[in-house]
Amino acid sequence: MSIEEIQQEIIAEFSVFDDWMDKYSYLIELGNGIEALDEKYKVDQNLIRGCQSQVWLNAECRDGVVYYQGESDALIVKGLVALLLRVVNEQPAAEIINADFHFIDSIGLKEHLSPTRSNGLLAMVKQIKLYAVAFNKMNS
Repeated sequence: MSIEEIQQEIIAEFSVFDDWMDKYSYLIELGNGIEALDEKYKVDQNLIRGCQSQVWLNAECRDGVVYYQGESDALIVKGLVALLLRVVNEQPAAEIINADFHFIDSIGLKEHLSPTRSNGLLAMVKQIKLYAVAFNKMNS
């Protein structure tokens, strides 16, 4: 499934909720569904700067496809990690670089997150793209 198709799927899922408390509950549920990050990846170099809570992001590239893993110690932020990873995991590095992550605005995340969480979300997107840029250069 392409990045765009996944984003459209997420937008459709969130559209069934009328109330932001339900959307937060869904985010928490998504976060609880991600696999725990191996302790060996919970190191300073994988820590996302700019997040109020602790967020770790690890990435590997095999045959031009990027595999991400992540985790947070905060429930809602862990849900944000789950959403982002769902969009970019197992996608070609070049496509991740060019992705616009429009689902963030479409489901209303920016206006319903606290400023610190919103900054953290942007920091996660930036790190995801930085990994993709690095892997894309290595595979060129």
